Order: sequence, then structure tokens, then C-alpha cells
Amino acid sequence: MNTPDLWKIKSPFILASGSPQRRILLEKAGFFPSETLSADIDESVQKKELPARYVKRIAYQKALAVAALRPKTCIVAADTVIAVGTRIIRKVQTEEEAREKLMLLSGKRHRVMTGIAIVHPDGKIISKVVQTAVVLKQMDKADIDAVINSGEWKNVAGYQIEGVLSACVRKVIGSYPNVVGLPIFEVAQILKGILR
Repeated sequence: MNTPDLWKIKSPFILASGSPQRRILLEKAGFFPSETLSADIDESVQKKELPARYVKRIAYQKALAVAALRPKTCIVAADTVIAVGTRIIRKVQTEEEAREKLMLLSGKRHRVMTGIAIVHPDGKIISKVVQTAVVLKQMDKADIDAVINSGEWKNVAGYQIEGVLSACVRKVIGSYPNVVGLPIFEVAQILKGILR
């Protein structure tokens, strides 16, 4: 696919994620991965593991797993969770779980955390965690039903802020793209430093 070289990137990079949202965010910002490749790792939460430590560890492990398959290539990996206090909210599997999570988040300020890990072609890894605070309105049954019926809770860490739930978001403090799935400012600065 021919894509414009807006940032004068000299080397290709691989997105270590199957998330369409992450790829869209990168491409809208002018960064076009040469390939997307999901990492097959154990994403279980360790005992007493705090949210920031968890997302940083998982992003790092995803980056290493894909780097082993594509050595000497820049790899961009990420993992996103919702944190309520020290509680980690990941992808839900059922409609009932999704409803419980929305009721938990209703009317509360919570944090969306994304760990990023970017592998330099020489093997060096740059990793960090970006946090965004989100405040939802006190959601009534109709609000929650609308989000559930949209199906947007499937295959995401809690919700899609860019979808139906946006009608219930009172405030976003920090990076909006981070809530969608990738803190694009931080990733862009690292990629420009590595690949130009």
C-alpha cells in the first residue's frame, strides 16, 4: 500500500497489536505500520500487581514476543486497562460483566492507563505508562442499556469512549487518544526519534 511519508520515516515499524483502534490512531497521525502482529502472551494479573506496573509489564512482554519474531525491526506494543483505585478492569467476556463494570464506573472518576513499549531496531526498549482521568455521569438504566445494546463493550478494556458511551462522559483529563487505546503524542515522539 502506498502511503504518504509525512514524517520522513526511513525505517519500517511493526504494530504488535490486533487492535483496529490503535492502527487507526497511528495512521491518522501519519504513521503507517508495515505490519500488525499480535503477541501471544499470558496476560494474567500477578498477585497484588498495581495497574501501572501491570500495563507496563504486559506491553514490554508483547514487544519482546514480537521482536523475537521480527528481529532488527522497530516494534510498537501497548496494553490498556481501566483502573478504579488499585482495581484493574480488563476486557469483559459477557454482557453481564459489561453491565457490572459500567455500574462500577458510573458517576466516578477513574483512570485509563496504557503501557507502551517500543523496541529500537538495535534491541533497546523504551517503555512508559500514560494515564488519563475520565469522569462519567451518574448513569441510569437507560444509559447503561444503550451502551450494552450497542455491542461496543466487546473486545475492549471496559468501553469505547468514541462510541455510544461518549454521551455519558462528563470530562476527560489528559490524553484522549490514550483512552481510545494509544497515547499517540508519546508514541509519535519516540518513533520520530528512532526512525528518522
